[in-house]
Amino acid sequence: MSQALLHLIAGARPNFMKIAPIVRALRADGRLAWKIIHTGQHYDRDMNEVFFEELGIPAPDVRLGCGGGSHAEQTGRIMQAYEQLCASEPPAACLVVGDVNSTLACSIVAKKAGIPVAHVEAGLRSGDMRMPEEINRLVTDAITDWFFVTEPSALAHLRHEGKPMEQVFDVGHVMVDNVLYQAAKLATMDTTGLPTDALKKAALAQAGRYGVVTLHRPSNVDSAEALERIAQVLRRVGRELPLIFPVHPRTRANIEKFGIDLGPGVSLLGPQAYMSFLHLWKDAAVVLTDSGGLQEETTALGVPCITMRENTERPVTVDEGSNVLAGTDPERIIALALDTLATGGKKGRRPALWDGRAAERIVAVLAERLG
Repeated sequence: MSQALLHLIAGARPNFMKIAPIVRALRADGRLAWKIIHTGQHYDRDMNEVFFEELGIPAPDVRLGCGGGSHAEQTGRIMQAYEQLCASEPPAACLVVGDVNSTLACSIVAKKAGIPVAHVEAGLRSGDMRMPEEINRLVTDAITDWFFVTEPSALAHLRHEGKPMEQVFDVGHVMVDNVLYQAAKLATMDTTGLPTDALKKAALAQAGRYGVVTLHRPSNVDSAEALERIAQVLRRVGRELPLIFPVHPRTRANIEKFGIDLGPGVSLLGPQAYMSFLHLWKDAAVVLTDSGGLQEETTALGVPCITMRENTERPVTVDEGSNVLAGTDPERIIALALDTLATGGKKGRRPALWDGRAAERIVAVLAERLG
């Protein structure tokens, strides 16, 4: 008897970090067949064999090649391409992760084709409908069959929205599975070849510590006023310790376009591969970010994190973890950063079930239902 086929949907680099532990768990379990479907939402130029080797997964089985364009154009292209794939080889289920356009597009196609949808990271809510990701989360969860949740707030949201709780599974977090797996690999490898190694060593030699910055949300980088607010923070904090800033392409373009001065304490470098970036941030004195995933990863490793946003869809990182939600007022962010540097910052604890075994739990549920 042939095994049930599971489609694993990924469209952006962070999606592959979440898919990787699931692939490893599927291999170990052996009860389901699976294919990695790369929608191409993010361009593939950095998605070479080394990227997948680094994550311990094979290159995608199918590349739909649907990158670029507006949200609507991209979503429409992914839907068309994925519909053709499902028509030629319908899977037993479609597994989507996170909250990107690929998550939304493939969920809709699968559901209309009568294919069950499994959503990993279901139930997260920021309450901010200006975020495209929030719309993607809400729509995906409206048609999901199996909800895999990472934290208590997600359970509460799904219960409040009337989802059948027998289809909701509290499994922990695959992003944490991945960071723990990669950190263990990093501990045994020679890091001198990583692009961040020399800069990290130089910062430690200069000041004994350093901070890491990431910044990509439109609300922070798409206007001169918003970007200057963040620059004010970086100029001030950069006087206390070196700041290392792997810059998102859109953010770099806007820094240049608006003529923003980040100050002499900030070193800019390009986007980093997973291991190179992990090698950098895991030993930072403070991480200043507007990323969702990095809030969780820093909590997993106990690294002090200051989130430069007005809201978070991952409140467990604040309630239990090492994350502080700072808002976007420069004076408040600066005060929190300086306090972190003076006190060693908030270490928090790793939330329940963030133990590196979330993917095993997900695969066990799916194998039982699809077997």
